[in-house]
Amino acid sequence: MDSIGGSQETAKVAVRLVVAVKRLRSRMREESGATSAGLSVAQLSIFNRLINEGAATAASLAAAEHVSQQAIAQSLAAAKTDGLVSARPDPADGRKSLISVTAAGRRLIESIMASRDDWLIRAIESAVGPGERAALDKAIELLERLGDVDLNPHRGVR
Repeated sequence: MDSIGGSQETAKVAVRLVVAVKRLRSRMREESGATSAGLSVAQLSIFNRLINEGAATAASLAAAEHVSQQAIAQSLAAAKTDGLVSARPDPADGRKSLISVTAAGRRLIESIMASRDDWLIRAIESAVGPGERAALDKAIELLERLGDVDLNPHRGVR
């Protein structure tokens, strides 16, 4: 196949991938209860990071999530008001605050994740036959690889 035809085929695959990932992500969000809880995908990602990695500054969250500090502040504003996250002075630099998930926030996220995982397990068992499990495993491996690609050589290695 020539490079133009190959590029067109790759573009078609890219569009299908974007649509499929978006549909799956939206469905998991809906089935998990995140939508009814009023949490955005960005907020869920921040909560997961804080739960898995511990308290962090807005600057470190912004860098890890590849967004601005203002975006982090917006994502956390309602969560602070709702008592899902809290901030305390950073012992290393009193000008900064360390953000952490409260017990209520942790319970909410754990419930959302459990619902999401339960739905996804049932969906896989329903839609993916035993003979297709290896193909699904390979597809996951490829998605992980795509997620790790850094096409900008000037940026740090992930």
